Amino acid sequence: MGGGQRPGPRLGWLRGAYACSELGTWLAFGAFPLIAVRVLHAGPAGVAAISCAGAAVGAAVAVPLGPWVEFRRKRPVMIAMDLVRALALLTVPAAYALGVLTFVQLLLVPVVVAAADITFRAASGAYLKTVLPTGELLVANARFESTSWLATIIGPPLGGAATGLLGPVATVAADAVSYLLSALGVRATGGTEPPPARRVSRRPRAADLLDGWRYVLGDAALRPLLVNTALFNGLVMATEPLLAVLMLGRLGFTPWQYGLTFAAPSVGGLLGARLARPLVGRFGQRRVLVTAGALRALWPVGLVLLGPGAAGLLLVAGVEFGLIFCCAVFNPVHATYRLQRTPADRVARTLSAWAVTTKASTALLTAAWGVLGALLGPRTAIGLAGVLLLATPLLLPRRSAPPLPDPGPAAAPARA
Repeated sequence: MGGGQRPGPRLGWLRGAYACSELGTWLAFGAFPLIAVRVLHAGPAGVAAISCAGAAVGAAVAVPLGPWVEFRRKRPVMIAMDLVRALALLTVPAAYALGVLTFVQLLLVPVVVAAADITFRAASGAYLKTVLPTGELLVANARFESTSWLATIIGPPLGGAATGLLGPVATVAADAVSYLLSALGVRATGGTEPPPARRVSRRPRAADLLDGWRYVLGDAALRPLLVNTALFNGLVMATEPLLAVLMLGRLGFTPWQYGLTFAAPSVGGLLGARLARPLVGRFGQRRVLVTAGALRALWPVGLVLLGPGAAGLLLVAGVEFGLIFCCAVFNPVHATYRLQRTPADRVARTLSAWAVTTKASTALLTAAWGVLGALLGPRTAIGLAGVLLLATPLLLPRRSAPPLPDPGPAAAPARA
């Protein structure tokens, strides 16, 4: 891995910023639907709209932002998106304190946050490729992955305690503060950043909106990987509401039992992220990508056997541990492979198109599986998703793709 052992202070600041924003997100997980129910007395339809509209509409709003990010320096964009997310979230506790909080505001704020989140991730991926040598990309992505799972373990219990003591509005305020801290962390990375690929004064064209998709769909390695990611993420996420209905309803599990079966297995995420780089060093990038990608698809179908009692809890915990472990190995390898397959002057557009596609497909499949769950029952719908997931490994890259002639970022020094 060359310099992969010591990526330097710049990566440390980026990881700290990422940790702050991830922890804040998990602290406030589920806060908006809870505010809608407790404060605005919204019904099931309203709660569902808040849960789905933000991701779906935010993805659509983010479409023109990919080309916009591509031709600007990435670090200022990342700081700006952190500030946008913080200010949008702060409007909720402010409106609540003034007694003017509305349902429309609870719909609009997640849209702004989702669009800013997609834009931030596109800019951060391009920034990493610019400032880190190629050999350090996997190190960085593995550390971000482990940070994400650590936040998943810590955040929900703290958020639940904060919600019980202070209410859900307080966790939204904490999430806003986390983005302010993230902005400070990104700013602290310092150093220089190469100029954007083209002059920022060039007026954007309508054709630029599709550039990210054109590149992905034209690349024999990235095209199937995008379809695989969109289907896998969408089908896994689509079963979560149905699993909650099954466990908390028909099978009679308590909320703390339900939460424990998802929080405890997240330890597998820490293990998987730590093993990703050694596995690639021993077996090679493509083999780990395909193997981990195939293994993660085997677990969800086991949920169809879920029953009551301790055996049911152990089954869910085991399935989630295996799924999370394989995903934690796959995700940093996948993120690194995608960056290496994308020229530096197309990264932001490609990552933006990727995120828009996966978020939109997740929203669509979640809605579709909600209908299937109502028609067929949650267990049958979960089993159907599990069977379909078994076919997703067919969409993983099967042959090694030739490397791209993109030596510039690989030689970029990683100085703080």
